[in-house]
Amino acid sequence: MTSRIANTAIDAHDAFAQACWWAEVLGMTGDPDEPGAPGDEECLIMSPDRSVRVLFIEVPERKSIKNRIHFDLRPTDRTQAEEIERVLALGAREVEDLRTPEGGGWMVLADPEGNEFCILLSEAEREAFLARCDS
Repeated sequence: MTSRIANTAIDAHDAFAQACWWAEVLGMTGDPDEPGAPGDEECLIMSPDRSVRVLFIEVPERKSIKNRIHFDLRPTDRTQAEEIERVLALGAREVEDLRTPEGGGWMVLADPEGNEFCILLSEAEREAFLARCDS
């Protein structure tokens, strides 16, 4: 028998604010059985089918070094550039642009508390890029 991940837990200075921000980015909602509120020390968000769960836990210290784990996000209904623009408008900040002139690569961004994450090519962009590379 093996284990499965019940949820991914992320330390936060403000668990509720981080849960709200990431719920908007990922199209998730709060736990309907235990909705988060300002001041809660733990706030859970989940995908509509409840299969993906992210738990934000308040800790007293702020992030001070590079994440040891981060999200790689693949846009599902828009291009990489459109998703980067959308997430920046929600309050992310650019950390490093690792996109290539040939159309590959990714963008490293940070959430409002400084946690890094990457936005990859959409699946359609990825397939087109790989097809160009193979020819």
